[in-house]
Amino acid sequence: MTSIRLNLPTLLNCLLICVTLLLNNRCCVVAKWYHRPNVVLILTDDLDVVIGGMTPLNKTKKLIGEAGITFTNAFVASPLCCPSRASILTGKYPHNHHVINNTLEGNCSSTAWQKTQEPKTFPALLQAYAGYQTFFAGKYLNQYGNPDAGGVEHVPLGWDYWVGLERNSRYYNYTLSVNGKPKKHGGNYSEDYLTDVLTNMSLDFLQYKSNYRPFFMMVSTPAPHAPWTPAPQYQDRFQDLKAPRDPNFNVHGKDKHWLIRQAKTPMTNSSIELLDEAYRKRWRTLLSVDDLVEKVVKRLEVRGELDNTYIIFTSDNGYHTGQFSLPLDKRQLYESDIRVPLLIRGPNIKPNQTTGLAVQNVDLGPTILDMAGYNVSKTAMDGMSFLSVLYNGNVAYTMWRTDFLVEYEGEGSNVSDPACPLLGPGVSVCFPDCVCEDSFNNTYACVRTVAPSANLQYCEFDDNEVFVEVYNITVDPYQLINLAKTIDQEVLEKMNHRLMMLQSCSGQSCRTPGVYDTRYTFDPHLMFSNRSHRRNRLRRA
Repeated sequence: MTSIRLNLPTLLNCLLICVTLLLNNRCCVVAKWYHRPNVVLILTDDLDVVIGGMTPLNKTKKLIGEAGITFTNAFVASPLCCPSRASILTGKYPHNHHVINNTLEGNCSSTAWQKTQEPKTFPALLQAYAGYQTFFAGKYLNQYGNPDAGGVEHVPLGWDYWVGLERNSRYYNYTLSVNGKPKKHGGNYSEDYLTDVLTNMSLDFLQYKSNYRPFFMMVSTPAPHAPWTPAPQYQDRFQDLKAPRDPNFNVHGKDKHWLIRQAKTPMTNSSIELLDEAYRKRWRTLLSVDDLVEKVVKRLEVRGELDNTYIIFTSDNGYHTGQFSLPLDKRQLYESDIRVPLLIRGPNIKPNQTTGLAVQNVDLGPTILDMAGYNVSKTAMDGMSFLSVLYNGNVAYTMWRTDFLVEYEGEGSNVSDPACPLLGPGVSVCFPDCVCEDSFNNTYACVRTVAPSANLQYCEFDDNEVFVEVYNITVDPYQLINLAKTIDQEVLEKMNHRLMMLQSCSGQSCRTPGVYDTRYTFDPHLMFSNRSHRRNRLRRA
């Protein structure tokens, strides 16, 4: 007994030391997390920038763009919802994440996607390795909630709080997965209008989340995607508005791929009325998004968190309304479809900045990880962090990428479309005037160059012709003249070689110097003699 009493103080001291060390270690971890910045990503659906999509978003432009930096050359890896969203989440091109279209068969939210890609998304890395609490609300991937891929009970890895929309964008009469449990919504504006529901859930998260860990919040709105249902208070706005009559509006794409050439020019009055009405409705739905942005910014400000929060505003793809006589859609290689808005504010970002450096949505994941202090080189992402550009929008072109890849796998039907029986099978997204927006062989890949000496687009179609389109965007911003038959042969060879290299790239090899980079070297002997290796490559993946 004596020996035990003699050693008891020593044991208590040892225990006290252990507890102190444990608490200090935990406090150090918490302190390390606490000082990391928060990140809010607001992702719209089908919001263009080329044909005026940002015009009605006055609050967004003031609270994010004027308070930070606006990118005038922001692009997507693929101009379609599911492949593009997969690129945002993974930081990879479609040929590496293997989501090729909006179908389950095209790997959109499939079980294969869930097993191979979801564990590697940037939110999963933020949660697992950077100590972030994560929140998602809105449209995820077009096939999310499909019973053949886990239904709404499936909650993707990486999210602490999950409010996922079942399937594609809607405004009323939809189902949300709230942490894996279905919640149905009806047609009552005050309770069910999806943009407002997402706003309120986001504000609740900001109010009740932990104050001792940084957070990542992603809000993915339905607007301005079809069916373009505005909130009641905005349904009468923009009554006299029409889609822009730019030089490429309602003109025949005589030197373009056959799918563009088949569009009827001039468009019928009914088609023009349809697209003008859709244009007005798109703007009306965006007014609720503008309200969302304002409320999120104000909530962050009231909570004293605004100065330590990056806010990113962008879209999954652009849109066209009448360009080259195509009524309504995305999916095409033209600037209207592949360009998106990108506005960012946050710590150490000077206000009222604008940059023309080219960035792509595969860069969002690496940039957000960089914001969180995660070593991006540990990932297999194809994109690159542009965090340094946020602090200095005038980073020299010599220090930045001069080109990138855009790729798309066309969709069609195995049977003739009733609206267009004369075109036969293989087409899709057809309008009553027998104008189809997509086809199986609307499969293409492009090298988009943005450099001091060139603003160029080079595209090849995976069809029997291996049809080529080339545009000098500097002198032809509306892409009216295809230069494929007149441009210097050496340039064509270099661009063809660069395209093949990018279509097989992965990680660091996707960021090598482009044709108009001073560091670029060209060896004709490295060119493939047979282009067929690329055919149906995405479909086989």
